[in-house]
Amino acid sequence: MQPLSLTSKQQGFGLVESLVALVVVSVGMIGIAALYGQGLGASRTALFRTQAVYLASDMADRIRLNRIAGAGYQTDGEESDCGPGGVACSPAEMSAHDVWEWKDRIEQQLPGGDGEVLFEPGLPPRYTINISWAEPGIGVATYTIAISVPDL
Repeated sequence: MQPLSLTSKQQGFGLVESLVALVVVSVGMIGIAALYGQGLGASRTALFRTQAVYLASDMADRIRLNRIAGAGYQTDGEESDCGPGGVACSPAEMSAHDVWEWKDRIEQQLPGGDGEVLFEPGLPPRYTINISWAEPGIGVATYTIAISVPDL
């Protein structure tokens, strides 16, 4: 009688091994695709937030340049020929034009975008600038900045 051998010879690559390898590779590819999709979504969100910060800073600069207007920035704004190359305007007319132009930019750069400026009188006066937009997959996102603008 021959002694039993504990070693066995493997010959070739079996069907079961091939299927297991295919499943492992498939799961890995699905994971990579999911990470790629999340990266794209995060990039879009970061772009919208960056645009909101830029737009809020733009309005803060406009307010600093036209300090006299005060509560004039709490309007919905109206189009006028104020600004460079336009007619000379009063501070109230300039603030209405600034708000109109700013809101137009928000609507162009942010999906479902809207903005508002709130004025709180005091020493120094305080402005709160709010921007909101529709963030796909999340809902409504907002960015708020508050500035104090002392008289010169």
